[in-house]
Amino acid sequence: MIQSLRATAVAAVAAAAVVALAVSGCGAPTGLSDGGAAPPVAAQPTPKPLWPDWSDASPKRPGAADAAGSQPPPEPLADGPEVPKEGLAAVDPDDVVRADPRTKQFGKLEKIEHPGRPGMRPPVLRDLTDDGSPELILSADVESGRTVMVVYTARDGKVVPILYTVGKRLAVETVGTDLVVRTASDDGAEQAVRYRWDGARLSSVSDIKTYKNDDADGDDRAAKEAGP
Repeated sequence: MIQSLRATAVAAVAAAAVVALAVSGCGAPTGLSDGGAAPPVAAQPTPKPLWPDWSDASPKRPGAADAAGSQPPPEPLADGPEVPKEGLAAVDPDDVVRADPRTKQFGKLEKIEHPGRPGMRPPVLRDLTDDGSPELILSADVESGRTVMVVYTARDGKVVPILYTVGKRLAVETVGTDLVVRTASDDGAEQAVRYRWDGARLSSVSDIKTYKNDDADGDDRAAKEAGP
């Protein structure tokens, strides 16, 4: 009888200890706890059009010219102007146009501020090489309806072309230090090519083609899913 009472008392004490541990939280950490302040969320770059008027001229902001393929390393313009320590911002864009064999023919085009007729678009300066010094971006709308765009950087006091592209209804924007070129392809598609500095030139990192029928099919699917 005495041994039975002692066993009952021991069991009661053990049960009380288990309850006390559970209440005090001394067991395994199975509940939620304060992990401290959440890390800050880095702001993502947003597209910034180089020529907003041209970007708005086409509702669907059509795609880009052919992506750059395998090319020899870019060389400075043989007859290009010297680049002072202030960088390409201190260089006359007209001197660059005349010095580049691929753009020399556009030297006599009038300067235009809005789409609608052939001419040289306003020159744009953007830092695309992430070195703190902006590149020079020149573009000409020609009578054929196409647009020529060339990007230049400075190297050892020389002007170096690092991207040359041609396309219809060309619209361009920067996303961070990337350059996104949108044009209309000859097959009716809308193409967008994203370029990024690779240490030598602006190289294509993505090339997306979208056909108008794709949008129509998507609208049909959305209508079916929505129901009557």
